[in-house]
Amino acid sequence: MRNLMLRQNLIQRFCKANRGAVAVEFAMILLPFLVLIFGTLELGMVFLVSSTLQNATDEAARRIRTGEFQAVNTTKTQFKTLVCDNMSWLKSVCAANVTVDVQTFTNITNVGGAAAIDPANFKPNTTCWSAGQAGDVVLVRTFYNWKIVTPLLDQSLVNMGSGSGNRLITAAASFRNEPWSSSPPAGASC
Repeated sequence: MRNLMLRQNLIQRFCKANRGAVAVEFAMILLPFLVLIFGTLELGMVFLVSSTLQNATDEAARRIRTGEFQAVNTTKTQFKTLVCDNMSWLKSVCAANVTVDVQTFTNITNVGGAAAIDPANFKPNTTCWSAGQAGDVVLVRTFYNWKIVTPLLDQSLVNMGSGSGNRLITAAASFRNEPWSSSPPAGASC
């Protein structure tokens, strides 16, 4: 009986004590709060990379649409370099993380039939390079391999297979090449 009363007394004293309560509450809230803050920042970075990649893709694709690339027989590597040059703040790590895929179609309805890219089975060395000729329909896709660093978010944002910790960010532009003459204008400026 005495033990029971002693326990009840200790429990009552513990519940009434408020010394160090703020420290305990802070410790309980800190981890979820940090995960929330870093998760928000990580998600913002994914959106920022996506927007940057889309803008760089659109800018580089314009050179295909106007015939500038076809006039000088530009290669896939040169096109990738142009995309990376347009990626401003990611330019230094772009070459290692960006993959380009450029395909030509006979008409605009066939673009919808382009093979979808499965991020879990993505193979960068199997992409196409076909900028087409005047009047051709072209689909330009770029892919950026982004490393997810926030714990717990890696399980929801990762799309390149479990355990990879990476997200494949995609940008695309489809258009009909302009009807340039038999020799497209070389050195056209943007």
